[in-house]
Amino acid sequence: MNEKTFHALSRIGSAGIVVGIISLVVGISLGIVSIVSGACALKLKKNIMF
Repeated sequence: MNEKTFHALSRIGSAGIVVGIISLVVGISLGIVSIVSGACALKLKKNIMF
């Protein structure tokens, strides 16, 4: 019984680490895309005439 519990907990821990890494990568990627699109918007702001 203890061995089954140990294996289940190790899988849960591994899944948590994987989800954390994926969240980190997605967050960094979205941040970079946001900064790049903001820079492009600021560059195009000069061409807007009201």
